[in-house]
Amino acid sequence: MSKPLILKAATLPDATVAALKTHFAVVDLPADHAAAAAMLATHGARIRGIALRKTRVDKALLDALPALEIIASYSAGLDNVDLPAARARGITVTNTSAVLAEDVADAALGLALAVTRDLVQADRFMRAGHWPAQAAYPLARSLGRMRVGIVGMGTIGQALARRLRSLGSAVAYTGPRPKEVPYDYFPDLIEMAGVCDMLVLTCALTRDTHHMVNAEVLEALGGRGFLVNVARGSVVDEPALIATLASGGIAGAALDVFATEPHVPQALLDNPRVVMTPHIGSGTEETRQAMADHMLNSLRRHFAVPVEG
Repeated sequence: MSKPLILKAATLPDATVAALKTHFAVVDLPADHAAAAAMLATHGARIRGIALRKTRVDKALLDALPALEIIASYSAGLDNVDLPAARARGITVTNTSAVLAEDVADAALGLALAVTRDLVQADRFMRAGHWPAQAAYPLARSLGRMRVGIVGMGTIGQALARRLRSLGSAVAYTGPRPKEVPYDYFPDLIEMAGVCDMLVLTCALTRDTHHMVNAEVLEALGGRGFLVNVARGSVVDEPALIATLASGGIAGAALDVFATEPHVPQALLDNPRVVMTPHIGSGTEETRQAMADHMLNSLRRHFAVPVEG
């Protein structure tokens, strides 16, 4: 029996590529549009699965793959996939949100501590030789005494909530519907922002969440409130955030994601009340390997190829 043909539309670890080619017939998606069209004209009718990461899977690509059965994504976010079109075709779509939840929650907690305790600026203060020559460093804020609102109580949100509770933080959340979790649920984001000291974004980017955090939400969060984003940059109205920070409308922001990354607005780079990391929420050796394994095993299970462990 011939091996199922898989479209590799992702940059993957070498070991994962080798394993993929062991169990499947594999064809790469060329970056060049004309070359991609030629490849799809030759192989598209036989492709049954996609190994995906950031490549856009729109209706046009799906139409070129009439035998497609599964899209296995190396990432948590699926905003690059036309999910309604895939569902209409009965195509299975898998991602790695459960695999990366703990490390992304760690990153979110680290960002929350960094922005509330002013750790980045305190480091710069030390390196500039200001201590002990200058007066004591200004007092910061206590995360453990804050009420933190989580936007998106999925696997990442729940992992973060457990960490926050261990510090003593009060946790609230919002999302499309309440879940069986021991935290206060707010159906309205503006209402939740108005009673929280911090908002942490862990939700998926969808039509409903695009620019969800806008000027009105930031105004409700207020001048002593903090924003942390480990979701997707476009969940936030970035110009509104820049304007709010410039006016002192919120106390600070900690961002791992940006609207047009890797390009970051200069206004955010220049603002000392913004802590930034280059989209590294899941960026550990262990988790990235686990994500690759999960993607590969999703394909193997779908096509009944034995999975070890």
